[in-house]
Amino acid sequence: MANSIDELSRSLRLATDVTFAAFNALKNNGGTLRPKEVHAEVEKRVKLDDWARARFEKSGYIRWQSILHFYSITCVKAGFLVKKKGVWYLTQEGEDALKLGAVALLEKAKKAYKEWKLERDQAAVEDDSDSEEDGIVVDPGVTVDQVQQLAVDGIKGYIDSKNPYEFQELVAALLRGMGYYTPFVAPRGKDGGVDILAYRDPFGIESPRIKVQVKHRQQSASVQEIRQLMGILQKEGDVGIFVSTSGFTPDAKSTAVGAHIHIQLIDLDQFISLWQDFYGKLLDEDKALLPLTPVYFVAPSD
Repeated sequence: MANSIDELSRSLRLATDVTFAAFNALKNNGGTLRPKEVHAEVEKRVKLDDWARARFEKSGYIRWQSILHFYSITCVKAGFLVKKKGVWYLTQEGEDALKLGAVALLEKAKKAYKEWKLERDQAAVEDDSDSEEDGIVVDPGVTVDQVQQLAVDGIKGYIDSKNPYEFQELVAALLRGMGYYTPFVAPRGKDGGVDILAYRDPFGIESPRIKVQVKHRQQSASVQEIRQLMGILQKEGDVGIFVSTSGFTPDAKSTAVGAHIHIQLIDLDQFISLWQDFYGKLLDEDKALLPLTPVYFVAPSD
């Protein structure tokens, strides 16, 4: 009995440390990280002993990661975190709770979770999981975060295997799924600064008229490239989209935000999220460029 109490106390101390570290990592990284990135940041911030790093015999999962995952669910129900498509987001409530310190943060999350559960039980709220006709059923021992991260990693690997022109076709397919016509997709060779034109109507009469630049490479898009795109947005109703699988330099981001015309920056994570959101609206031939399948989980009662 004493050993069980000691282990419970030890687990709670570990939960306090890794949850607080995860919140700090999120805050210091713009409030957004993927689970794998959260784990990497926690390992930098918390001294994890052999007990914390040990794997559970039945599941094979690492103890501290499993504990963090368990309490992250508590924090989601408390309103401190949002998890969407394999990404963790720190809410304003979570950032405010961070100021309380490690122990008080977790206690407040647990209290809020109990209140949420009580309200749910009283209202007899049904599970809101999406239903699909076809999909993959996942072993309930595997966490949602783990499968989402594996899914995103797989999509990234698939995109990475594409050459720049193939990725350009993916971007055009996404725009079509979003309801745009794409009368121009640049062929191989010089593109004149525009890789894709996208219109609301077949002739480009209605606004917005979108001019898209696509970069699929290891180098982040530079401020000079953002300015080049801005330079070709000459007509009223022109807007720009810059898609870069390696992201953007800080100067490029600030220039886009401060531009007098609308420039939308889309990195690889955002592209994947949009592809997932609009996948059901893609034409079958466009779906085939990057095919996805739904995944089912057993929904626990708690």
